[in-house]
Amino acid sequence: MSLNSLDIAKPATETRVVVAMSGGVDSSVTAALLAEAGYDVVGITLQLYDGGAGPRRAGACCAGQDIHDARRVAETLGIHHYVLDYEERFKKAVIDPFADSYLAGETPIPCVACNQTVKFRDLLATAEDLGADALATGHYIETRQRGAHRAMYRPADLDRDQSYFLYGTTQEQLDFLRFPLGTMTKDETRQIAARFGLSVAAKPDSQDICFVSKGRYFDVIRKLRPEAGEPGDIVHLDGRRLGRHDGIVNFTIGQRRGLGVAAGEPLYVVALDAASATVTVGPREALLTRRIRLRDLNWLGASRPEAHVGDDTALFVKVRSTRPPAPARILATDDGSVEVELVLGEDGVAPGQACVFYDGVEAGAEVLGGGVIAESLPNARRADREPAAATV
Repeated sequence: MSLNSLDIAKPATETRVVVAMSGGVDSSVTAALLAEAGYDVVGITLQLYDGGAGPRRAGACCAGQDIHDARRVAETLGIHHYVLDYEERFKKAVIDPFADSYLAGETPIPCVACNQTVKFRDLLATAEDLGADALATGHYIETRQRGAHRAMYRPADLDRDQSYFLYGTTQEQLDFLRFPLGTMTKDETRQIAARFGLSVAAKPDSQDICFVSKGRYFDVIRKLRPEAGEPGDIVHLDGRRLGRHDGIVNFTIGQRRGLGVAAGEPLYVVALDAASATVTVGPREALLTRRIRLRDLNWLGASRPEAHVGDDTALFVKVRSTRPPAPARILATDDGSVEVELVLGEDGVAPGQACVFYDGVEAGAEVLGGGVIAESLPNARRADREPAAATV
């Protein structure tokens, strides 16, 4: 039997696809295109948290209005639609680890945790229970069949590339997932939404952490973890004590504004020590990082990361979602951990962020996997420690 457009060996009319519908234009167009192609489409919207009453911050998402928008789109398309209460799962898998990570002096990415757990583990299991052949989302990423499995690639619209947030997808999940927007631009998506007469065609994109609909995320952390406001010292790299702060959760690596200290030079946060509640600041050049250590590696490439050690072929990484992939090398270590050399160096690399690997920088470059940055070694602080790795 020939494959349908989703690379599944069934006619589209006999293929059930669950679509994760957030209420935004991307997932709505995903559902519309699949329904138009004749697939048996079931839309599911997740109730992830109680957004509460009152105005939302601009750019916030996933509140009650989004559920209403998803329901309206499903009605327009004539597809089945369900709202599932995942609040408790979301709190345990995403919100609580987010707060704990900040307390540990890290800068976490809750969207990565959400994709790894609530969406691509729990929702995927629900899709299978419904007899679905695939779970589709509106992410801008492309996957293609490669041998017995699917591989992940950067999308056509690099301005919308969401691979940084999807690197943690397992191979089993990737084989079940489909991303119909991977070959489109955002403008094309909105045009398609208008063609279908969807009410969300001009809806603004969500741009912030979904469960922080009002105020600041520091307030959310303090509500969950009252000890987050433990005061401590703000010290300069040269040892000077510059002042006090009311909690390290108010700071991130690379931060310049709002430090609460006066000095005769621009200062940046270069380190956070959760154990002593110490914020260390210094000049911009102290932020330059050339080596990082990773944890929780998820590898999707055909060859294991060890195969890239000592290999001078092109390898690129993103260490911030807003930065393009930059040249890198994987280093050998005595303990088997993964360390990465950033060939050109990067400023403001923060533990808790992701390091995502690619085999190129262009659209269609393969996403090889990634891990969580456990430790960064800025030049100004590497002098006192023995290098943990060496290029093989």
